[in-house]
Amino acid sequence: MFAALLLVAAATLPALAQEKGKPPAPKRYLTYIGTYTEKTKSKGIYAFRFDDTSGKLSFIGVAAETAAPSFLAVHPNGKYLYAVNELEKFNGEESGAVSAFSIDRKSGKLKLLNQVSSRGPGPCHITLDKTGKYVLVANYDSGTVAVFPVQSDGQLGKYTGYEKHIGSSVNKERQEGPHAHWIATSPDNRFLLTADLGIDKILISQFHLADGAFTPNKPNSGVRLKAGAGPRHAAFHPGGKFFYVTSELNSTVTAYSYDAKGGTLHELQVVSTLPKDFSGENDTAEIAVHPSGKFLYVSNRGRDSIAVFAIDAVKGKLTPVADIATQGKTPRNFAIDPSGRYLLAANQGSNDIVVFRIDPATGGLTLTGQVAEVPAPVCIAFLAVE
Repeated sequence: MFAALLLVAAATLPALAQEKGKPPAPKRYLTYIGTYTEKTKSKGIYAFRFDDTSGKLSFIGVAAETAAPSFLAVHPNGKYLYAVNELEKFNGEESGAVSAFSIDRKSGKLKLLNQVSSRGPGPCHITLDKTGKYVLVANYDSGTVAVFPVQSDGQLGKYTGYEKHIGSSVNKERQEGPHAHWIATSPDNRFLLTADLGIDKILISQFHLADGAFTPNKPNSGVRLKAGAGPRHAAFHPGGKFFYVTSELNSTVTAYSYDAKGGTLHELQVVSTLPKDFSGENDTAEIAVHPSGKFLYVSNRGRDSIAVFAIDAVKGKLTPVADIATQGKTPRNFAIDPSGRYLLAANQGSNDIVVFRIDPATGGLTLTGQVAEVPAPVCIAFLAVE
């Protein structure tokens, strides 16, 4: 039965050694799973409890029945969750939607507050700015991005910023036009960055906190990647000096140095996410930097693995460490729990979440024996509740 917890191996994990100081106090998290609902058995957003001492996932239930909640973002105050509804039509217009929910921290249930147009079809990524005042959305099909204000009760207001990207690139099937795939603000919240797979660019805008608008960061309004690369997702280093982009179409990671003063990127390195002897088809999906800043992870769909890299703390460059099978098919997403002890891989094609323990010294991944069945999982979001 979908969303029932499976214990693949009964084992007691040894306490994870800490590099220095006392181990952090154990915490438990509400863990929300976004899914695809079309032509699947999914009903919407699923909720689990996650224990960061044992890595145990405990199924709660369906948190909210909603269509195609493919990406999620939890508000910094822990009261609200926002989800894209990756649809082609909403309220009679060619657009997807964005849903705002309140969170019941005891039961894990979500209550719909309101739903607004995402300002374009196929919304695929959602985040909040660093203050929690605005929700940011990337619409894949239309190549548009939009900003929505968060009202005092958690509902979303009328959009305050909007942009339609222009252009195309060399892959005629995937890059016939713009396809915005990722959006976030810089660590200091002064700039808005977007990855567009269809035009091989990272676009950089000045973000205006006072009114939620954004304007091109002239003359440094972005960087272009190799033609046909298809930038999908990106991640800042915790120190704020480095920025990493995974390109879906050529299975690479591009490392950049980041100048916070001007909001500019300077390329450092391009590395493959695949072993040299791999010759099959592959698309990368998610990318994340470990909270320690020591390691970077990228998921490979096709290879069905997590590529692990060590990060040079001074230069920001990457060194391959490992390539770990996700024990499932099509790892569209993964998430590192806030403690940094575990990585949860969402295998869309095999309908499961697989939990790995992270080695704090090497960044390597070890199976914990925890696997949860969820139909078509595509996003994982954590909320600390104790």
